[in-house]
Amino acid sequence: MQVLDHAAQPLETWRAGVTTRMRVSALTASAQLCIFEQFCEPGLGAPPHLHAVEEVLEVIEGEAEITLRGDTSRLTADQSVVIPAGALHGFRNVGTGVLRVRATLAAPIFEASYEDRGELSRRYVP
Repeated sequence: MQVLDHAAQPLETWRAGVTTRMRVSALTASAQLCIFEQFCEPGLGAPPHLHAVEEVLEVIEGEAEITLRGDTSRLTADQSVVIPAGALHGFRNVGTGVLRVRATLAAPIFEASYEDRGELSRRYVP
């Protein structure tokens, strides 16, 4: 049994004002899941992108505006949305404090396609 100490896992700066903590992935011997948290300063989040697999995006703390296939909703703590595989989506912090979200993808390696082709599209590969 492998016990993961999430508090000891490093925070990575994804972009200015947005940090990520990878909790579970191929790097931790996961075969089917990628779970990570993101911490976003007000006004910041994830630009429009899609994954080849299903994702659950959960707000842990704060207030997020999530756009999924052109529809926008506001979510607060203890609310989540299931994002179908291949669906264009993104989110941003619309609150005044730090937004904390947890994402679970049905694949052990994070892969995304962004509208901005300059974004890194594959991460957490062993």
